[in-house]
Amino acid sequence: MRIAIVNDLAIAREALSRALDEGGYETAWIAIDGNEAVTKAHKDRADLILMDLVMPNLDGAAATKQIMKSASCPILVVTASVGANSELVYEAMGNGALDATTTPHVGPDGIVHAETLLKKIEQIGLITGKLKGEQASWVTRAPFAGKCPTHPPFLAMGSSTGGPQALATILGALPADFPAVIGIVQHVDTEFAPGLAEWLDQRTELAVSIAQPKQHARPGHVYLAAGNEHLRVDSIGRFIYTEEPLTAINRPSIDILFKSLAYAYPRPGCAVLLTGMGRDGAEGLKAMRDSGWHTLAQDKASSIVYGMPKAAVQADAVIEVLPLKKIAKAIRSFFISIEEETA
Repeated sequence: MRIAIVNDLAIAREALSRALDEGGYETAWIAIDGNEAVTKAHKDRADLILMDLVMPNLDGAAATKQIMKSASCPILVVTASVGANSELVYEAMGNGALDATTTPHVGPDGIVHAETLLKKIEQIGLITGKLKGEQASWVTRAPFAGKCPTHPPFLAMGSSTGGPQALATILGALPADFPAVIGIVQHVDTEFAPGLAEWLDQRTELAVSIAQPKQHARPGHVYLAAGNEHLRVDSIGRFIYTEEPLTAINRPSIDILFKSLAYAYPRPGCAVLLTGMGRDGAEGLKAMRDSGWHTLAQDKASSIVYGMPKAAVQADAVIEVLPLKKIAKAIRSFFISIEEETA
């Protein structure tokens, strides 16, 4: 893989360059601010750009937006401080960055500590097809056939590239008395998940939090996967974290949440697959549709990257393909209809 580095600090550029070299990757080019990154991205499309956030002239979030609009390229945000830069992190991800991680550092012994960064690069390489690896597989089971009226209605959503802004748009249009549980998998690193939950919580009337192990899902609440491990829901409506399958490219995987609901949750609800690179969520959404769930996907025009929704459409997993601004209305209409049916 040819990887570009964007960072205004010489010490950070050195650490990143050494990390790429030790990981067996080629440095495509180096830029010291967002403006230079946009110019170089137009001239030379790298396989991945490592984008800093706080830089002079043009910050990383704005540079990401410009690159994704006119010279689309996978972008990984690499920042020194998660807490101090959280707003820019989620802005950059809303503008099309795939994920975010912390800048590697050089220890007193002169060794570059870049394990997390290199794992992220490998994951992105597998998603984009630049690297080859074993694909995850799941055992296919028959959908749950029984009924259990004590289980609340459920809205499941999955997103990746451009997902934070898409999620904020949908959640911001749902009322505080929304009658369903909302479970979300957004591809994001573990250390950024709590900040993302807080960021989304400020943009909706609903309460947004990280899903806790063995926590019972409650209507009107939004539960976000914590990252690193996969999130699923069991047959009695509890959130469960699991490491399996270990071969899943994305951690957490949208497919895992979607399939757990399709196979174990007694009450079909609504599922939405949003903007993102790759195919995660397509198989799970197909399982949900086959189990009686109402399935939606974001359309190409409003997606930052149409990879995941496109894969779901090709798999015949989608009942409705809608622009982002119409998805919340479709969700509300669906849950109003099932309330009327049970009244």
